[in-house]
Amino acid sequence: MFYDTATNDHGLPRNPLKAIVAPRPIGWISSLDRDGRANLAPYSFFNAVSDAPPIVMFSSTGYKDSVANVDATGEFVCNMANWDLRDAMNQTSAAVPHETSEFDLSGLEMAPSRLVRAPRVAKAVTALECRHLQTLRLKGLDGAETDSYVIFGQVVGVHIDDSVIVDGRVDVTLYKPLARLGYMDYAAVTEVFEMGRPKVEG
Repeated sequence: MFYDTATNDHGLPRNPLKAIVAPRPIGWISSLDRDGRANLAPYSFFNAVSDAPPIVMFSSTGYKDSVANVDATGEFVCNMANWDLRDAMNQTSAAVPHETSEFDLSGLEMAPSRLVRAPRVAKAVTALECRHLQTLRLKGLDGAETDSYVIFGQVVGVHIDDSVIVDGRVDVTLYKPLARLGYMDYAAVTEVFEMGRPKVEG
């Protein structure tokens, strides 16, 4: 099948785009507002975009609390959402009033960060402490601004639970990171395989 996104005439019950661009890692973003209140929310438009320097991004549809907090304070933490924390992660996706802390809502314990003020999820096996680089409001082909915002942050500190380091490498099969698919679907990484890059002679 083929469809034009200008008309979205795919004929399917639901838009398939996010099911095609999958799996997507989940950026579980913790931040503080100007008054020091903690916020925690998962974003499925998330990834690393550079390793030198280390830069990550997350994108929000709507100018939500996470975006406002990062713009105001210049900091955030990306926590790893994994299999054991799936229910808590899902709870933090609820639309709640600004003054409600998703840490309290989900029963998750906060842990202090080392280099930023924003807290991290204590039970998360990895966490990336980030400082804000820029917020970009996206525009479409017609030049009109959308209601989507991309936040870029440079990773300044990395937390890794020692229990998931095996033979000097982070073993994702031990903690099963979650990924977002389309619709209401998720996946967990439970196995990996390795492939070396081909060598070109000549």
